[in-house]
Amino acid sequence: MILSGKEIESRLNSEIWIEPYANEQLNPNSYNLRLHNELLVYSDDVLDMKKANQVKRLTIPEEGLVLEPRRLYLGRTVEYTRTEGCIPMLEGRSSVGRLGLFVHVTAGFGDVGFAGYWTLEMFCVSPIRIYPDVQICQIYYHTIAGDYDRYVSGKYQNNQGIQASLLYKDFEK
Repeated sequence: MILSGKEIESRLNSEIWIEPYANEQLNPNSYNLRLHNELLVYSDDVLDMKKANQVKRLTIPEEGLVLEPRRLYLGRTVEYTRTEGCIPMLEGRSSVGRLGLFVHVTAGFGDVGFAGYWTLEMFCVSPIRIYPDVQICQIYYHTIAGDYDRYVSGKYQNNQGIQASLLYKDFEK
């Protein structure tokens, strides 16, 4: 079951943490998250799953930055979130999607117990100018049934910023 906006608000600071929190970003059944002013882009022409691929850091100026089609941009949310007892999910806002900007390629599913900033895998179909602090996506929450193990992965838990892929660590096992 998806939590309503009122239920999200009632669980703040007990099962759901959103920092910073602004009531005007609360929706009927989700909460809008904003885009930070930093992006990462991969430098390598060919990405390799078995290695840490090189990245370049970009800053989104106040006047905006034009994203190019066919290029993956990794961004992050301004808000740090933590969830206990329910499952966080991330989706792009429809207004953003209608401009041809995909906010996550595949990773919109969170785990119960996740704490950190959300890394956004942004891809556009046409050139688009983006701005820092724009409400770019929304987080919503599902209830969970049955016993569960909390997310404790060392790869992405408690991240401090944008996370490039750490898939190569799976090959080190």
